[in-house]
Amino acid sequence: MDFTQAGILVAVGLAPSVFWLSFYLKKDCHPEPKHLIANTFLMGIIVSLIALAFQYLFLMVNPTEAYMPEETGSFFLWAAFVEEFVKFMAVWIIILRNPEFDEPVDAMIYMITAGLGFAAAENILVMFRVISDGASAALGVWALRFMGAVLLHALSCAVLGYFLAISWFYQHHRKKLIVIGFIMATLFHFAFNTFLSAFNSQFIGLLYSTSLLVIMAFLVAVLFDKIRERHEQTLTREAGLELSSS
Repeated sequence: MDFTQAGILVAVGLAPSVFWLSFYLKKDCHPEPKHLIANTFLMGIIVSLIALAFQYLFLMVNPTEAYMPEETGSFFLWAAFVEEFVKFMAVWIIILRNPEFDEPVDAMIYMITAGLGFAAAENILVMFRVISDGASAALGVWALRFMGAVLLHALSCAVLGYFLAISWFYQHHRKKLIVIGFIMATLFHFAFNTFLSAFNSQFIGLLYSTSLLVIMAFLVAVLFDKIRERHEQTLTREAGLELSSS
């Protein structure tokens, strides 16, 4: 494989994440600085290596899981937790202490960005692995991941981002809300992977996992509206208090 072919595979692997990122960035009425979006996306790529290391460690400790992970589901659960955790760490490292993190919806935006960076790294690795089966096979896998695994990472991060956003209003419950967000994102991620592999019929597994994504995509759209509405109400209330006190 020459440099040009490798570059094409990298671009193809990045494309789904770039598409979904541009889609969800439109949800932010006050666009975030481009350099922070880029840094968060890049950190999502970097932490994917940590997730791979922890997943490999799990398989070393439980070698039978490498052959039939769907038999117990423990690998899927571990992988889902690790991936959601490292994506949160990407946001924690880059954003949570940054002054640009100045409104609740930012939590969802940056979590989605980190998730899509993670998905980009995953997608690129898959493209390099499946290209040996031919361009048509690789394109088929790419299309499935475009609407499947890549969107999964965005939506699971959005769920966790929502609970991080809610903690903006309940600082004394911040840790509890983040833990709840981790649990919800992990279970959603786990359910998606389980649906894809647990059924004898590939079609049935695809149907269940796609249905789950559609439901979650609708829910995330609602959560975006709810968090913006709550923030606007808070700002209005604070402005009213300032006027009354003056």
